[in-house]
Amino acid sequence: MMIEILKGRTMRVSREVAEQNRKSVVDTASRLFRENGYDGIGVAALMKAAGLTHGGFYKQFEDKAALAAEATEAALAGNREKWSGVIATAGQGKDITPAAALAAWYLSPQHAGMRAEGCAFAALASEAPRQPAPVRAAFTSAIEESVALLTAPDTPRDEALRHLSAMVGALVLARATDDPGLADDILSATRASLR
Repeated sequence: MMIEILKGRTMRVSREVAEQNRKSVVDTASRLFRENGYDGIGVAALMKAAGLTHGGFYKQFEDKAALAAEATEAALAGNREKWSGVIATAGQGKDITPAAALAAWYLSPQHAGMRAEGCAFAALASEAPRQPAPVRAAFTSAIEESVALLTAPDTPRDEALRHLSAMVGALVLARATDDPGLADDILSATRASLR
């Protein structure tokens, strides 16, 4: 059992509650890192957003870098899960390839507006080179897995890499502009090029 200090009182926390608390912190960090960047939010604010005390953080994680690695893995696993779902339903009643279906969903204005819940590549990849090795390793693994999702018997690996790069780059640029018309042009031009 873990012990947590809450408003001057000692309270025993079961393993199940401790695991739920850890998952809550990882899920919250995954969302808030995508929204604010790795350095855009501190441990105290993360813990508050997760509904837990700041003091409980160090019982669960060695440091913020350890949380960043775990939260990045969780965000990238969310990417993979969403992408797999979109690809699995592609072509059902439509004449569309899985890669084109993914591009249609990924390069939508709705997805572009979902920074905190959207693609971790677009939100965090530009920050990854300045992060510890476990964060970069999570990106490496997720890129390979994403390319594997996009690679089919009739789709070579280099084409899957171009597809992934075009989608992520277009989403980053669409999110960067303050001109909604330009953002839509970037998204639609890239969608058209990936059909």
